[in-house]
Formats: sequence, C-alpha cells, structure tokens
Amino acid sequence: MADRSGGLDPRLTLALAASKASARVIRGIGRGGGTSAPGLVAERLDSALLTKLTGKLAHGTIVVAGTNGKTTTSRMIADILSAAGRSVVHNRSGSNLVRGVISAFAAQATLGGGPGGDIAVIETDEAAFPEIVRLTHPRIILLNNLFRDQLDRYGELDTIARTWRSALESLGAETTIVVNADDPALVALTDDLNSPRITFGLNEGRYRLDVLPHAADASSCRVCGANLAYHAHYVSHLGDWYCPSCGRARPSLDIEGGAIELHGVESLSISVLANGVRRRFETGVPGLYNAYNVLAAVAVANQAAVPIDTIDGGLRAFRSAFGRIERVSYRGRSLTIALVKNPVGFNEVLRMLTAASGGLAVPTMIAINDLYADGRDVSWLWDVDFELLAAGDGDLSTTGLRGADMANRLKYAGVSPGRIHPLSQNFSDAIDAFVESVPEGDTAYILPTYTAMLEIRKVLASRGAVETFWRQ
Repeated sequence: MADRSGGLDPRLTLALAASKASARVIRGIGRGGGTSAPGLVAERLDSALLTKLTGKLAHGTIVVAGTNGKTTTSRMIADILSAAGRSVVHNRSGSNLVRGVISAFAAQATLGGGPGGDIAVIETDEAAFPEIVRLTHPRIILLNNLFRDQLDRYGELDTIARTWRSALESLGAETTIVVNADDPALVALTDDLNSPRITFGLNEGRYRLDVLPHAADASSCRVCGANLAYHAHYVSHLGDWYCPSCGRARPSLDIEGGAIELHGVESLSISVLANGVRRRFETGVPGLYNAYNVLAAVAVANQAAVPIDTIDGGLRAFRSAFGRIERVSYRGRSLTIALVKNPVGFNEVLRMLTAASGGLAVPTMIAINDLYADGRDVSWLWDVDFELLAAGDGDLSTTGLRGADMANRLKYAGVSPGRIHPLSQNFSDAIDAFVESVPEGDTAYILPTYTAMLEIRKVLASRGAVETFWRQ
C-alpha cells in the first residue's frame, strides 16, 4: 500500500509478511488453520492494517452481524458477489473476532499492500462489531437478528444493543444499514440514525408459531415497556410485531419474503418481493431460520446492485458452511451436522428435525462443550424445548464435556430413558460408538456446540471424511 508520498508502507509490508509467515508455520506444524494468531502478529506490528486494506477496496466493505446465521449469510453474500464477477475478500473460516478478520485480510493481501480484492464481506462477532465498524468504515451493514447468547461473554441483550447503537451513531449517509425489521430490538437500535435504513422481513402464512416460545428474548416494547403482540409470529421474538399500548409496530418492508417451502433437511425456496419485482429463490439449506438468511442475503445483494438473475444463480449453487447443516458420508452412513449454540438456534434445529414426523425419528448425537467459545454457563440448555424430542423413537446419544448434563436434561424433558445413551467425552470414541449404533445405509444427526463441532470435524478430517475447515 502506498503512503502519502507515493512509496510503499514499510510497516504494513512487515505486518503482512509476518502474518503470512506465522500462518504457514501454524499450518505446517499441524496446530490449526492459522485463522486467528496471525492476526495478533499483524495487529501488533501495524494496528492500522485493517483500515489501510479496506480503504483500498473499490466497492467497499459489507459487515454482517447478528447472533445466529452470520457465517451462513456472509457466505451466501460472498458467493453471490463472486458470481457477479466481484473479487471478494472474506473471513470465510468464520473466525470473526478482530484478530480473525485481520488474519483473513492479511492472508489475501499482497505484500505490497494490495487488499486482494475489490469488495469485502466481513462476518463479525457481536462483541467485536463496534471495533470492526470503527476500523473498516463499512459501505453496507447487515443486522440479521439479536438473541440471547453466552451471557457470560456478552451480557444481556440491552448491553449488546447499547454498544451497537453507539457504533451505528458514528456513521453517516455513506453507510447503508440493512436490518431485519421482524426483530423489534434491531428496529429500535436503528431508528433515527444518520445512515439510510433498508428493512426486510417475512409475510408468511404457513410457518407461524401459535405462542411466544419460552426462549424468546425481546418480547416487550422498547418505548413503553408493554408486552408486544403479533399479527404473525415466526421465530423466537421475530415476526410482524406491534405494541397494543403505544402503537409502535414493525415498519414497512423494503424487501419482503413469503410463500416459503421447506424441504426437510435438504433445501428451501422463498418468494421475495424487491423493487416491485417478485422472484422465487431456491437454495440448498433447510429450515425457516435459513429462510431469514436467504432474505437477508438477497436484501444486501440488491443494495449492492447485483442483478437478480445473478442472485438467483448464486443461491442455487450455495451449500451450507462447515458444521451448519453439513452432510457427511462416513462408513456407509449419512451424517448431518447441525451447529447448536443458543436456545433460539437449538429450538429451530429441533423444529426442523421433528416437523415431518411430529417427533424425532432419526438417531441423533448431541455434543455439548462449555469452553470459552461455547459459553461456560450451560444453564441455557433448560431454555431449549427438548420436550419436542419426547415423541418419536429415535435414539439420543450425548457426549462432550457436559454430555452428562445433556443426558439429564433429556430425562427431564420426558425422553424415555431407554432412548438416552451417554457416550464417552472423547469425541473419537463417541463418534465410533454412535456410528456403530446406526444401521449401515441409514441417516443420523449430530448436534454439537461450537468447539464440539470443531473437534468432531477434526476427528472426521483425520479419517478423510471431511476437509479441514480452513480449506473449504
């Protein structure tokens, strides 16, 4: 990257070289994918690295934030932009703290300071969002949802909302905020900003909830504190909401989705109305929660002026990110890995797995860890509607550092003791035992928390069943 005098920036070049070298060493000795530590090295040598690189992008930066669906949605957007001929810089591994984002940029940049593309898609952790915004000055920000997640790391929703609001207030008209208007918390924190706001949401007649789930979070009005009501209710606290007390309501939608068709654990289609044109999109990810992710990706791509046919082609070709409804063929069995990390996300996965039969019909292994990246407090398991699993005859195996807690939770959910099978905390042994219990040729599900997912994929990668995540 050139400095003000037109020459090279020695500090930036040194930081990039050191980051690239450390990534090669880490991967060479088999200590991981080098998706985080190289960013720490680069940041120590040049704290302005990310600002310098993003400032050179011809089409600017898109930042994707939210509790659930960040990795899937950001990958959708990146794939659509690539299909449109853009050269995309993206933290595709899902390492979404500041150091992970810097690692991704350093890996793709040239030693001379070229950013490695003409547009960036950055997935960011909730806590890292304000700093990512400060460093990158985004052209588009996507706010997908805001749910309770890892209270020991993030605090309550109001804590995150306050930090996000402060970051958004620092922006001007050059940044467009694309927001899920079905989330009343997101609408409140994006009201009356200097930046233009684009809203998206569902108008869906088929897939609705009858009552507010136990795990719902933002159930009260942000203005008067009264309980919200819903004309239509879809996921957790997401829906066509209104306040019977003060009259506050979901704003009109710029991008509207509906007529959703869910096809088991394989795919979905959704009709989207944008710019007065209605178009049906299909993609290879399942579940109502992924319908929101598709709608969000379409809204961002539309704002980025991607032609509708290109959006359609990008979504048709899209497949889930690693661990997010990832299908693996292993020892003659078909395994589907679905990441679960908080009550809302877990409930939606259970809703998807039990919808067709009214209960669990497929052998399932639930892997619960309580490491830092998972959240150390696993009391959230009691907010998940495991009672959905009481019906059906699918066996339920448990593993992970808190596998015993998971087995206990299933017992209290009314699952027959004969269906609950606690396995070893050692994931290699647990996978062997679980797969052996599944008849050859059959399908099974694995539902892991984040670090459990990484460990399970590491075992499967060592056996040639999957690629390591940083190579995908």
